[in-house]
Amino acid sequence: MITLQDKNILVTGASQGIGREIAISASKLGATVTIVGRNVEKLQETISLLSGNGHKMQAVDLSNATDIDELISQSLPYDGVIFNAGIVEYLPVKFLNESKIDAVFSVNFDSNVVLSQKLIKKKLLNKKASLVFISSISSKLGVGGTAMYAASKAALISFSKVLATELAPQGIRSNSICPGIVKTAMTEQASDAASEEELKKAELEYPLGYGEPSDVAGLVMYLLSDMSKWMTGSDLIIDGGFTLK
Repeated sequence: MITLQDKNILVTGASQGIGREIAISASKLGATVTIVGRNVEKLQETISLLSGNGHKMQAVDLSNATDIDELISQSLPYDGVIFNAGIVEYLPVKFLNESKIDAVFSVNFDSNVVLSQKLIKKKLLNKKASLVFISSISSKLGVGGTAMYAASKAALISFSKVLATELAPQGIRSNSICPGIVKTAMTEQASDAASEEELKKAELEYPLGYGEPSDVAGLVMYLLSDMSKWMTGSDLIIDGGFTLK
């Protein structure tokens, strides 16, 4: 049986969607959860849905170094960290410029690197802790218009693998997850330009259909738990069979 009893877990990007479901699932399994995100009202909604007591929330813009320092200053050592904060930005390469590149990488990659570095330096990761980076199957595909999103998510996978090597002597694990399309508010916003007919047609490419946030959260619970104590440096695809084709 998977349990997170007595574990202290940090979830970034917990305002909605996958991050919110991860926080809820972790609390149900006995963890004390700290949730962070930029939207205070949505964070309050998330924390109201958590089971148990002692959970914390903090409004943090992870692309802001000062905000990260404030989070670190209020942190206790964690047994698990979920790096879920990210943005979706679709733009053909010919329309890219330095500011657009920086905007995507600062949230999807840079913020995760800086947060990881500070957690390690300040010794805020307990021995045998588990780090989970939420990437995307876009990192493995070549879909037009996704260059910066895909590149930032691919960089996250590589970073996770290096961390796995560096932190192994402390028994700390680092893994990444690559979800396919999951029904969240963010993916709905990203699909605004497509018609309902186009969206239904696209879903047929998924043998098991589009995913739900709970599908990803279930895999994260396994990675946070001691049942995955021999798994590190892995990059796990969870996509309803999309990449079978």
